[in-house]
Amino acid sequence: MNVKRFLSGILLFPIFAVIMIFGNKYIIDISVSIIAIMSLHEFYKAFRGKAKPIEWIGYIIAALIAVIHIIPSNLILPIIGAIIPISIMVLFTRVIFSNMKFNIVDISITFFGICYIVLFLMFAPIIRENITNGKILIWYVFLASWGTDIFAYLIGKHFGKHKFTQISPNKSIEGCVGGILGAVVAILIYTFVCNNVFNMSINYFYAIFISILLSCISQIGDLAASSIKRYCGIKDYSNLIPGHGGMLDRIDSVIFVLPFAYFLLMII
Repeated sequence: MNVKRFLSGILLFPIFAVIMIFGNKYIIDISVSIIAIMSLHEFYKAFRGKAKPIEWIGYIIAALIAVIHIIPSNLILPIIGAIIPISIMVLFTRVIFSNMKFNIVDISITFFGICYIVLFLMFAPIIRENITNGKILIWYVFLASWGTDIFAYLIGKHFGKHKFTQISPNKSIEGCVGGILGAVVAILIYTFVCNNVFNMSINYFYAIFISILLSCISQIGDLAASSIKRYCGIKDYSNLIPGHGGMLDRIDSVIFVLPFAYFLLMII
């Protein structure tokens, strides 16, 4: 399993890096939209035994990410805010005209998937295209998440003795602390590169603050996904990526980090 995980990571990272570095806003938006649809499908599929998500509504909203580049930057956040009441209205309308085929549990799962996956993922193209130096700063999101994930695993595996939570029995307090240290190291190194290669002037103390906060949020995102899977009685959302599980398994921590990173990176 570890070999599969390693090989999958080796194969996927260059593809991801090329898209993020060289892709234009159209490619990025379409790619994020596809990821959102795939992740949402995995999420709704996990709940099919416990609820009847109204999936098509979520997929339509996820598809809208593909055209987010045509929205003026000053209207993006208001539009994201408008999606929430509109989604609720459409979902209840569907319940009303279905003769109670759907209920409050079904629309709650549907709506939560839209907010948790689609709205959070929308911040990826927003950070990249609407923040000054966004194409450079977007890597703070991935370095915080991946640095946390890698170091939490390594430290937890070799030094973990105190269990952190029953939601994920393999998580340890030592691993969580190690994850934070990993994020700090990764982001400090990248900050040095930003300041000396890209001629930016990022404050190192602010970089440390960002790395600690985003690492904690990343771990909450990972545990949140674990709690959902435990409730649904599944180990992974799918077996799409060998050694990693599904698309949502791979990005669960990144999803949580994105909206918080947006506001933190705006003032960097």
